[in-house]
Amino acid sequence: MNGMKSQDIVVLLKLVSLQEQEELEGLGDVGLSLKGETPYSVRGLEALLGISKTEINGAIRRSLSTGLAIKDRRSGRPNPNRRNLHGFIVHGLKYVFPAKPGGMTRGTATAFAAPMLKGLLISGGEYIYVWPSAEGSDMGQSVQPLFKSVPQAVRKDDRLYEYLALVDAIRLGNQREAALAGNLLAERLLRK
Repeated sequence: MNGMKSQDIVVLLKLVSLQEQEELEGLGDVGLSLKGETPYSVRGLEALLGISKTEINGAIRRSLSTGLAIKDRRSGRPNPNRRNLHGFIVHGLKYVFPAKPGGMTRGTATAFAAPMLKGLLISGGEYIYVWPSAEGSDMGQSVQPLFKSVPQAVRKDDRLYEYLALVDAIRLGNQREAALAGNLLAERLLRK
């Protein structure tokens, strides 16, 4: 079995986002844009994330084999194991998929500069972090997202954006910032 890939985390967080949207308001809006495909299907996830069907299948297979997801007995859908996913993101992700800030560029704000996290932490640095994107409206230090299509995928899903921004805050932050991001992630992911 191949090791995990960074897009596995993106796929799992998208599944979490879809579950939460379904619990709150149903998936009507998401489903309409997929022309009859369920958003949980491989094709649906491909359309929503910009990740190929082959990569989505691989991500699900790897996640099931590592315990980051379990198969729902009734629907057969993969369900993220939220506790294991949280543990991996908080304690292992920055070592397996480290983030290295690059040069200044235009892009989509991430980490504590993302709109939904702005103001939660006063940063000592003068620059924000951004995922490079021609459609982005912020200037900052570039950070490669977990997968290249993330800047486009988060435009369609604010909840996914929040999760991935928290993941980047953990990947990029010092101990205090990472701890705060981990606590915020626990509140959302584990519903504490």
